[in-house]
Amino acid sequence: MKEKLRRLDPWILIPYLLLIVIGVIMVYSASSGEMIAANLSPTTYLKRQAIFALGGLFLAGITYWFPAHFWYSKGTVTIITLSTLALLILLRIISHFNPSAAQNGAVGWINIGAFNIQPVEIAKLAIVLYFAYILGRREKKLKKGHILEVFGAPLALTALFVLLTMIQPDLGGALILSFIAVVLIGASGVSWGFTIGGGALIFGMFCVLVNFIGHLNKSSLFLKISGLQLYQLDRFRSFLHPFKLEQHGGAQLVNSYYAINNGGWFGRGLGNSIQKLGYLPEPYTDFILSITAEELGVVAVSVILILLGILIVRSLLIGMRSHNTYHMLVCYGVSAILFVQTLINVGGLLGLIPITGVTLPFISYGGSSMLVLAICMGLVLNISATEKSNRERSGL
Repeated sequence: MKEKLRRLDPWILIPYLLLIVIGVIMVYSASSGEMIAANLSPTTYLKRQAIFALGGLFLAGITYWFPAHFWYSKGTVTIITLSTLALLILLRIISHFNPSAAQNGAVGWINIGAFNIQPVEIAKLAIVLYFAYILGRREKKLKKGHILEVFGAPLALTALFVLLTMIQPDLGGALILSFIAVVLIGASGVSWGFTIGGGALIFGMFCVLVNFIGHLNKSSLFLKISGLQLYQLDRFRSFLHPFKLEQHGGAQLVNSYYAINNGGWFGRGLGNSIQKLGYLPEPYTDFILSITAEELGVVAVSVILILLGILIVRSLLIGMRSHNTYHMLVCYGVSAILFVQTLINVGGLLGLIPITGVTLPFISYGGSSMLVLAICMGLVLNISATEKSNRERSGL
């Protein structure tokens, strides 16, 4: 036990702990005003996020304590993959028979009492584990050039997950799943030509699926041809002309700009945001970084992004130094999840890319995201400790 504790990687553990503490504080600050306006307890989301954070710490500890090989055993990977597939299918069934369950135009959650499960969050982890499992065990075949045999099953699984995610429809989630797959293909050691080809194939598949979703929408000929639903089209148009279309979908981005501008370098003070008071809808989710900028300033936002950057880079370094293909791919996959979610979230609130509803890791409110990311942190910590143990045994 002491040896396991001694091998904890501080470059992963400390940023992770700091981020979840910041996340709990900012979720409370961003949500309290909205809760008071709705005659609810201002601590409603504080309590939930604290529970998610503590539950995440417990899962991270369990993931760290189990032997690393447990997480790439056939049984574990099969259970996680099939469970994820079942949840995504169940989500589709709910969407078909209960379309009123849609939130912001998409059915992305399975409601269980006071809490929700977001299957696409679990799908991110499932893709990482499945790719790592298959490529780790078929490494010799890959070196012999049996590329299609090795990548057939992982690409098929990715396609199925992306299809079920697009049907919700969840454009941001589908993009993230596709990005993770491309990163893992490139990290496997295949030629750049195959990686680019695989990326082009996934992008082509993505476009076909977008068009398919468009044909399910009967609202207008343009929407059917483009594959965009009305609310998605509004998001894209408001991304291009936010101030001109402020009353037609651009209000979120405009108010995000106002929040960042109001905060300046050091912010208006914790709890003193103006934009969270009815201007930015659900400010504790997608746009929580804008509220953080308004209350704590650009300096605090920079600290959050630096902490996330440390986790991304450290995960990459652990993967690069590993002599185990499975360990390498898991670390690369976790790094890809953190990177692409941060990129899409920050890019959306700055108006650099269209808003897709992707949350900021560890900071935004959300149980599924917090728990899955906690497992990811536990995996990276476990791999780091295992690699340290292996080096000590070999005398390196």
